[in-house]
Amino acid sequence: MQEELRTPPPMVRVRLQPEEKVVELPRHKVKSVLTLLRALGIRPGTAIVARGRELLTPDRAVLPGDELLVRKVTSAG
Repeated sequence: MQEELRTPPPMVRVRLQPEEKVVELPRHKVKSVLTLLRALGIRPGTAIVARGRELLTPDRAVLPGDELLVRKVTSAG
């Protein structure tokens, strides 16, 4: 019998700041920045999301293999 090799699902790597925590999420659960924030329990508007040097809006797609930065922001008003 030939053993079937399963390909692991594409993952998205997320670095959370200011916690300096890294998490990996399956891409099929986070297809947009908005669903990524929801999966992390972060309200839109309370964090910025970046891919490299590019800031991403909530409607932008998250791609398989992405490495994203999610930086929580607060107002000191």
